[in-house]
Amino acid sequence: MVRILAACLLSFYAINASAADSSCSSQATEKKLAGAAKTSFMGKCERDAKASCDAAAGEKKLAGAAKTSFTNKCVKDAVGG
Repeated sequence: MVRILAACLLSFYAINASAADSSCSSQATEKKLAGAAKTSFMGKCERDAKASCDAAAGEKKLAGAAKTSFTNKCVKDAVGG
């Protein structure tokens, strides 16, 4: 029962996070950023996405190649690339 509840909470968190945060590229476009401002924003957004994805991988207790694969896909999705 506890595992089902934990799975539901994690899936809610993942859905909520992806719905609330659009990709870094679309955020930069919405903010009409260009040049150095866009580069700086994209770098910070990518670092934030990596930290968030690393935390999600930790919650899923992933390690090794599975963690790397999950984190890379997660960051790619968050950045919009």
